[in-house]
Amino acid sequence: MSLYRLNRLFNPRSGRALDVAVDHGFFGERSFIAGIEDMERVVATLVRANPDAIQLTVGQARHLQSLPGKAKPALVLRTDVANVYGNPLDDHLFSHHLPNAIEEAVRLDAVAVCANLMHLPGRPEIREANIRSIMALRVEATRYGMPLMIEPLVMQDNARGGGYMVDGDVDKIVTLVRQAKELGADLIKADPTDDIANYHRVIQVAGDVPVLVRGGGRVDDRTLLERTAAVLDAGASGIVYGRNVIQHEKPAGITAALLAVLHDGSSVDEALAILDGAAA
Repeated sequence: MSLYRLNRLFNPRSGRALDVAVDHGFFGERSFIAGIEDMERVVATLVRANPDAIQLTVGQARHLQSLPGKAKPALVLRTDVANVYGNPLDDHLFSHHLPNAIEEAVRLDAVAVCANLMHLPGRPEIREANIRSIMALRVEATRYGMPLMIEPLVMQDNARGGGYMVDGDVDKIVTLVRQAKELGADLIKADPTDDIANYHRVIQVAGDVPVLVRGGGRVDDRTLLERTAAVLDAGASGIVYGRNVIQHEKPAGITAALLAVLHDGSSVDEALAILDGAAA
């Protein structure tokens, strides 16, 4: 039954998906809402750009789902919230999922829900909390036929890497991705590796579970498109980008460029030409 909803996430021609994540405000970090203060406007802009999906929270999903018509991006619903991104970290850390997350996803007509699986150095209690959330969500997701996207995050020590820096060590990523599969992921949203040439190892360990690659921090357009092409060549089923789209000076243009690479097989130079010709 999960596959029925995923038919609305993946492009039928390419079998791939671009999910634009705009769930950053959920985590209570002031810096995360730069550029997305007006969510109604942001969602309207993204709908016009027409990615395959937009990732939103239970409090913001209405901006997408209240729009009439069938020709709009699908909804991916963020289900968990944590305070692990501060620098310095709070003395008390937590991670919780919405207790009625799957029912909310059904009511909101989501195509999938997303939950974290974090490895934070020296704080195993966060990973434990994530695993407890995933196990609870898996039960309800199975009952309602709701695809569960698990997001393995191998994080750096906040004191060294800042509040939102991930560790691109392929061995660490592979280990956490494998745990996500073992916990019953229908989809996996994984970080890029430091050496993209090693990304095939992430795809291999995920097996038959589709992998969507996270965008991470802001990079220049060519780097973003080259990395996108590389992970697709390695076998990724799509991408989940946030700041590289919503903080771009041409959000619709970069979306069109990314979609061209995903669905049309366009080269990086062809995609950059699409971006250059797009309106601001």
